[in-house]
Amino acid sequence: MTGDFEQRRVKLSTGVELDVVDIGPKDAPALIFLHGFPESHRTWRHQLPHFADRFRCIAPDQRGYRGSSKPQDAESYTPDKLIADIFALADALGVETFTIVGHDWGGAIAWGVALGGQPGGLHPAWAGRVTRAVIANAPHPGLFGRLLATDKTQRAASQYIRVFRDPANDALIEEKGIAGILGLAFEGRTPSGGLQPADEIGRLLEDWEDRDACRGMINWYRGSPINVPAMDEPYAEPPAAPFPKLGIPTLVIWALDDQALPPCNLDGMDELVPDVTIVQVPDCGHFVPWEAPTAVNAAMDAFLLRP
Repeated sequence: MTGDFEQRRVKLSTGVELDVVDIGPKDAPALIFLHGFPESHRTWRHQLPHFADRFRCIAPDQRGYRGSSKPQDAESYTPDKLIADIFALADALGVETFTIVGHDWGGAIAWGVALGGQPGGLHPAWAGRVTRAVIANAPHPGLFGRLLATDKTQRAASQYIRVFRDPANDALIEEKGIAGILGLAFEGRTPSGGLQPADEIGRLLEDWEDRDACRGMINWYRGSPINVPAMDEPYAEPPAAPFPKLGIPTLVIWALDDQALPPCNLDGMDELVPDVTIVQVPDCGHFVPWEAPTAVNAAMDAFLLRP
């Protein structure tokens, strides 16, 4: 069991307030950890204490989650706003440069943060502020859309997103919360990998009782521009479009038994991320930061020690 982390309330220039874990020496290099759906900063409960002796470890509950601000409209959860939150958080905490670390939806936002904030990055105001990236089981934005269009395995694995986005399921969310829509989306599919300890399940279930948070979490999917075709839609290579390369050192940790994101997501990664280190974690499901914390910490230790 990992105990509670003290959080502070941080008001951002983007108009939201986030509850944030901020531990480790304030003058040390900063790691900003982004959790995914449907969790919290506690995704990183095994990483934060491990790295806090050498790094300033910052882990927000992102907008829509737990006690942080929970706008109720999907437009408030478009990726540009979620990415802007992270730079605004760094500003609010006085952090100029940082390593971005993300899992699941947090990893998707971490890709955007890295592409916008690398030297010469997509966003001039942020360029040069992101020095490294660590991504755990989160699809690369330049690869994922193509897989949805061409790969039957990935398309099948992503059909749950269509369930999350369907307004017809709003009544189910209102009645049964996130647990209800998870049951519908993943009916008949047994999660692979480890299970949360009882105290962590208890925390999650308590978080999921807040209907404003449930709607906020689902809005991450509804605000996304990604297109998930139905299984009976045609399979076709999308039009070729150049995608910017991520040039900073990047660690990609991939659990191989992830039912939502199969290992085909690694194919072609080195072309879009030239300085990539890929660490594959066998016999592990989607939630690799807490299912295989020893492997994740070891991979990050080796990566962060690089000059």
